[in-house]
Amino acid sequence: MKTTASFYFARHAAILAAIVTTFSCQSVPEANVAIAAPPAAATAAATTAPATDPKPAPVTPARAVRVDPATVLARKEVPILCYHQIRDWRDTDSKTAQNYIVPPQAFRDQLKMLADNGYHTILPDQLYAYLTTGAALPPKPIMLTFDDTDLDQFTVATPEMDKYGFKGVFFIMTVSLGRPNYMSKAQVKALSDSGHSIGSHTWDHHNVKQYQGQDWVTQIEKPSKQLETITGKPISYFAYPFGLWNPAAIPQLKQRGMIAAFQLSGKRDVNDPLHTIRRIIVPGAWKPATLQSWIQKSF
Repeated sequence: MKTTASFYFARHAAILAAIVTTFSCQSVPEANVAIAAPPAAATAAATTAPATDPKPAPVTPARAVRVDPATVLARKEVPILCYHQIRDWRDTDSKTAQNYIVPPQAFRDQLKMLADNGYHTILPDQLYAYLTTGAALPPKPIMLTFDDTDLDQFTVATPEMDKYGFKGVFFIMTVSLGRPNYMSKAQVKALSDSGHSIGSHTWDHHNVKQYQGQDWVTQIEKPSKQLETITGKPISYFAYPFGLWNPAAIPQLKQRGMIAAFQLSGKRDVNDPLHTIRRIIVPGAWKPATLQSWIQKSF
């Protein structure tokens, strides 16, 4: 099911080169390249879009709030960390792969640093309320997010978060559910039932900038409905595959009930900052002090 890092890097080199960005005019190390590797099924299950573009009626969730973009942009950003695999490195893992694989001991050390320094995890509903209404957040808020449905997020990362009372946000790629080395539907429901947040990460990790026609149904509508069936809760938050977005995608997400969306290290859109919320990838080589430094200067 997993692709090798070397194959992935070669397959997506053009995307990699296009999205090396900066945080507030600061240089971003290679470790923060905004890409999350999709499974092999993402390549094998590519869909052919029809010529027509479905135009569903706009969906306005009851909790969606009308707010001036300038108001959102004026609020201090909350640090949001992005994780993928939580496992030990293997001899076959390239340097690029190691940017997306955090060894369990490194993850433990990072969480301990966050707890020791008084950080409190928040979930998307809290962030949304803060950005739109100015609702209060706990001291030193931070968000822990996990992309791609990897099983080790459930078996390794979640027990470590439990030790500190931390909660995470799991952006689920539904094509992977129940496959080897990925979470099952029951595990996703267990995360939701225990107070973690579940968001959408498409069906099979295709680049949103390439969507047309039926792709919006295949990649956004159907996965969200499936996750709602699994969790019994609305799915209102979305993470862009590869962290890539374009202005044309935002209305499509809004029409399908997404009240906010998360990219990676690019600048927020001045017209719709709620659908271009920033995150940073945590490379596997980062020590706790390095992570703390990047949190402080990136947000």
